[in-house]
Amino acid sequence: MIRVAMLSFWHVHAKDYARLAAEHPGTEIVAVWDEIPERGRQKAEEHGVKFYEDLHELLAEPDIDAVIVDTPTNRHRDVIIAAAKAGKHIFTEKVIATTTKECNEILAAVETVGVKLTVSLPRLYTGFTQAARNFIQEGLLGTITTVRIRLAHNGALRTEKNPNGSLPSHFFNLEECGGGALMDLGCHPMYLTRLFLGLPESVSASFGYITEREVEDSAVAILRYPNGALGIVEAGFVNSYSQFDIEVQGTKGSLMYTRTDDKLLIRSAKLEGEAAKGWQEVMDLPSLPSAFEQWVSHITYGTTASENIQIALDLTRLMEASTLSARSGAVCRLSDLVE
Repeated sequence: MIRVAMLSFWHVHAKDYARLAAEHPGTEIVAVWDEIPERGRQKAEEHGVKFYEDLHELLAEPDIDAVIVDTPTNRHRDVIIAAAKAGKHIFTEKVIATTTKECNEILAAVETVGVKLTVSLPRLYTGFTQAARNFIQEGLLGTITTVRIRLAHNGALRTEKNPNGSLPSHFFNLEECGGGALMDLGCHPMYLTRLFLGLPESVSASFGYITEREVEDSAVAILRYPNGALGIVEAGFVNSYSQFDIEVQGTKGSLMYTRTDDKLLIRSAKLEGEAAKGWQEVMDLPSLPSAFEQWVSHITYGTTASENIQIALDLTRLMEASTLSARSGAVCRLSDLVE
């Protein structure tokens, strides 16, 4: 049994990871620490475990094997490095860090000690993502020309029920979050674009501030590739109806997915017979184990989440480049980032 400590309930998904840890047959929650002691004590009581006011006291406990890190993003570097040095396996919310330099420092600490790190990148492992990736790798779409992915919801919109929006107020704190709609929701279309197209040469981004918070509530990032391909990432906190759409265009075909009807469609000149005559719904969409399940497996069998970690590092690169571009109004080349 892997004994897990929850490190903060700052993130909205912390409760979901706590549920996963409580329900998984290979893990159990045994402790809680939180940068806000009142919240931490409440959560520890809910789970019937000990609350630690001192993080280092918790990390010094030899019977704690692993930690789930859901602190404010600006605390990731210090908390994850401390956990790694204490020999604790780590599951964390994206992004690992807001700068490439800090991300590399975290990954170096993890590699030095040899603990198992996995980052929550949930849409990597869905059936529609895996099917789309396979079609691209098989060449059914020809040369990919454009990937456009949009994810948005209404979390920043003020309503009678939620005068400050449905997201917690700290999600609009630039210092804690490092960004808004792109840094949070935009992570998902960003790492999917990276999965389908690889790393771009440069990024150009623009941020919108419809609700006048200090973080962006809508954003567009354009990823440019040496072969002329484009990746278009869109994210928003100010959309009345939740949206998640994927379009991949190629010289020989196209595919589309929308959460509205949960269908993956493909049309390709390389398909034969009846399948070549129009759009075809892809019926076989086998998913991979979740990031959390993979983390438990890596701990159990001594394996490493190599692709997960690489994509998480590249995600930080892309987020940093997007932020720098939006701030400066200029294109940001990834080669200019401080490693």
